[in-house]
Amino acid sequence: MLGPWGEDPSQSLGVTQPSNVEVTLEKVAVNAVMAGCRPEYFPVVVACVKAAMQTEFNLAGCQATTGGAAPVIIVNGPIAAQLGINGDSGCFGPGYRPNATIGRALRLFVRNIAGLIIGEMDKATLAMPGRYSFCFSENEARSPWEPRHVELGLNPEDSMVTIHAIRAFYPIMETTVSRGIEILNTLVKATQATGFSNYYQIGTGAQVTLVISPEHAAEIAADGLTKKDVREYVYANARMSIGQLSGLAHWGNRNYPAWIDDSKPDTMVPIAPRADDIVIVVAGGDGRHSAWLAGWGVTRVVTEKIEIPG
Repeated sequence: MLGPWGEDPSQSLGVTQPSNVEVTLEKVAVNAVMAGCRPEYFPVVVACVKAAMQTEFNLAGCQATTGGAAPVIIVNGPIAAQLGINGDSGCFGPGYRPNATIGRALRLFVRNIAGLIIGEMDKATLAMPGRYSFCFSENEARSPWEPRHVELGLNPEDSMVTIHAIRAFYPIMETTVSRGIEILNTLVKATQATGFSNYYQIGTGAQVTLVISPEHAAEIAADGLTKKDVREYVYANARMSIGQLSGLAHWGNRNYPAWIDDSKPDTMVPIAPRADDIVIVVAGGDGRHSAWLAGWGVTRVVTEKIEIPG
């Protein structure tokens, strides 16, 4: 695993929380081997670990709570195709070794190095299957928009991982309307539900990821809408009133910025603090099914460029 990397096995990547243990390339490699990774996957695993150790990701905050959030890995750039990381049909499911093992390697890092062991530091009430492994790539070949890594300023030939700690994913089927704005309206309405914790946590930076299927994306783009337009539409319309939220769900632990007046029932609360806190990616295959990945409000979406050794 370390051979192609060409680095000193004792090289430190930093100290991870909550165990306060130094993370070395060797420790990460051990967990990548146990996960079933091939050596060529290791640069992606290292980037995932570096991302998870960023302060704003708040690894302990999203993995030690009863909420049971899982880190989802989204891969962008040429390395996804080179390694066969699936972003097409069935990308959330089984059948692809790089998806399964890269996601699993990150989870083993969380458990074995960061020290988040179930029943000890990990206090998840239910957790979710995504904690075993959740990794996919953006379907750049079928996206009508620029891929996420280019959107964030990297070169097309660069590769990148995005990590988002999510509570769950919510599939949304829209097979009836075909206008882009109508499809967006369906996606927005699917988020307006009691118990969706994002609406209570925007003060601590709750974010969401919208995974749009290629067919939906093509129809939205055909209406002249860019990724920026989609974010702004979702931000303006994915809102619930204080009257709908008050006294329910996560109300007792709500955390709102100063501009949210929670004493007025008609105050509208957006799903995220800003439009830019809504991540848009295109993934999946044929079929008009998209999904929301609901964020955990004490963590932030982070990215890390994948450095290829040699």
